[in-house]
Amino acid sequence: MKNKIKVAVLGSTGYVGMELVKILSNHSYVDINFLGSETIHGSYLNNINSIKEYNELPLLKPNNSFLAEDSDYVFLALPHSVSNKYVKKYFNKINIIDLSADFRLDNFDIYKKNYGDEHECEEYLNNFIYGLAEINREKILDSNNIAVPGCYPTSILLPLIPLIKNQLIDTENIIIDSKSGYSGAGKKFDFNKMKSKNDYNFYNYNTNNHRHIAEIKQELNKHSSENEVKFSFNPHILPNFRGMISTIYCNLNNGIKKTDVINLFKDFQKINPFIKYIDNDENLDFFSVQNSNYCKIKIFDHYSEDKLIIVSAIDNLIKGAAGQAVQCFNISENIEETVSLL
Repeated sequence: MKNKIKVAVLGSTGYVGMELVKILSNHSYVDINFLGSETIHGSYLNNINSIKEYNELPLLKPNNSFLAEDSDYVFLALPHSVSNKYVKKYFNKINIIDLSADFRLDNFDIYKKNYGDEHECEEYLNNFIYGLAEINREKILDSNNIAVPGCYPTSILLPLIPLIKNQLIDTENIIIDSKSGYSGAGKKFDFNKMKSKNDYNFYNYNTNNHRHIAEIKQELNKHSSENEVKFSFNPHILPNFRGMISTIYCNLNNGIKKTDVINLFKDFQKINPFIKYIDNDENLDFFSVQNSNYCKIKIFDHYSEDKLIIVSAIDNLIKGAAGQAVQCFNISENIEETVSLL
């Protein structure tokens, strides 16, 4: 058995941070020896949420009081444009797993366009591995710096990359319609947008202008041997707390049948413990993925045999963030990938 790996979590009181601590607290190879927060100090997580996983954990301290030499890994569950300031401080001193968008993009000009110019170490962009575990497993192994993908990109890239890589679908006109629980917007989200005294709300936002588009485009194009991948993206917010479903409409390439896609997804799940292809009547809904690290995929017939409808479902806080971060940690440390995630 491996020695305990000392782990710190900065931003441990946000939605993602608290999920991350919950998962790590059950990890047989992990010792959580530092919990940081921007806003809550001198208290304990079980004072915020009294669940058993938060018992016997370190006192919450300011994020900036963390010392890299005290731990083996630091997980940064911090907002975009904040995380990079800590990376600048800790780079090459500790293994970093960053859950913000600060190191997901390869091009700094594209980052600035989407997230602003408050980035203090653009020179490290290419020192981070994009932590889409099922696609970049070999790159993640023994990596010192990992950038965990966003939740929308995770739900979209996991079904699409294998199809594009194997040239099963046309890359010219992909339509992506995604729906997320409001936890994806973080604790600062105004729930008044979701509920009135009479009813709950549901709306789309930033259609074809969402900042995750750059991340999705970057990663899809890495696996396309043809022209640039072209897609439209329409995200929505639901009055559910957690969960994400992406519905993807695409055209099959000439000579490709639905059975080719089915066989690909069945093969994909054989080598990836958190990919589940649904080939029966099981509902693919939020309840089927909540509180799990699974990405479940199902395909549906189109009225035209050369078109396909793909539905992908994840828990945005786990497979779309905290769970994927721990999955990357396990891979990097050559630990069984499913430890603490099943």
